[in-house]
Amino acid sequence: MLGDGLRIRRGHCIGGMRGPAQRRKGDPMKCVYDERQRRHAPAGFMVSGAWQDSPETPERAEIFSQTLRSAGHETLAPPDNGRDAIEAVHSIRFVDFLEGIYPRWQRIPDASAQASPNVHPVAREGEAAGGYPRSAVGQVGFHVYDSAAPIGPETFVSAYWSAQTAIHATDLVLGGESVAYALCRPPGHHASREMAGGFCFFNNAAIAAERLRSTHKRVAILDIDVHHGNGTQQIFYGRSDVLTISLHADPERFYPFFWGYADETGSGEGKGYNLNLPLDRGSGDAVYKEAFSAAMLRLRQFEPGALVVALGLDAHESDPFKGLALTTGAFQALAREITALGCPTLVVQEGGYANPALGTNLDAFLSGF
Repeated sequence: MLGDGLRIRRGHCIGGMRGPAQRRKGDPMKCVYDERQRRHAPAGFMVSGAWQDSPETPERAEIFSQTLRSAGHETLAPPDNGRDAIEAVHSIRFVDFLEGIYPRWQRIPDASAQASPNVHPVAREGEAAGGYPRSAVGQVGFHVYDSAAPIGPETFVSAYWSAQTAIHATDLVLGGESVAYALCRPPGHHASREMAGGFCFFNNAAIAAERLRSTHKRVAILDIDVHHGNGTQQIFYGRSDVLTISLHADPERFYPFFWGYADETGSGEGKGYNLNLPLDRGSGDAVYKEAFSAAMLRLRQFEPGALVVALGLDAHESDPFKGLALTTGAFQALAREITALGCPTLVVQEGGYANPALGTNLDAFLSGF
């Protein structure tokens, strides 16, 4: 198993009991998914100056959903909890933008089939970015920071129900489930308070963590996607009540390039509450084990009341992004170590793209609980 053994510490969830909802080995897990997440179908994205097919396809959701059915997990459809939980993390104008930009974009003469940015402000959120444009083109440039998050006719619907999936799965954990899985597609960890990017629109893990804060004094987010969770980091960077940890391929030569370095540790009240563990590209189980042990040590020190796991299966050796090289067995071992923390845990799906092991990796991870 990855990491060191954990000791029970009375009075905290680390290694503690979780009450009547404690799962037994082999019990089906409660999972949440909404079919409307399949509607978003990006035509492509720009990579190294060339337009390529997007790997963030509706078929990803079907692979994950079929895996849940085959494993016998209980899959629930989420109710509509409205925008409040989303707007607790994202600005109202950003949510309004995502909801209304596509029809506005289509009124532009000779507009592309999908809204995609061609201009960006030099300054970003938290800086003196100047005025807020009324132009649809200007707003797309303001709110979408790369070409990997094109907005089509069904993008808002899918992103909205991806967020609702995370919200309902969070409520299951708040209601007593020791662990629940949110099949979220499109993913979310690259989305910041007012910006979409990297296939992501609403930050599902951040929405879940903020909702867990309604009950728990401290919440942690453990991001094991191959890419750094830059949006999650931005949202909580100045806070000490939400610890953010990300294990990822080193951004010096890997997306998202501009965030995810080890010296990014938080600001103000949040200083010391953001931990980035960048790994050399191609790192396998042994290197990952060492970094994961450091992440678990920091979690034990923080003593969260609940944990959100941003699950990226793209760290696998056969993923097309080829950032890291974990084996399928490593995912199960990671889950076992997370279980040993004894925290109520929400697993939120992030990356993981078409390859023969994709469903197997999800099954391995969930079976580790």
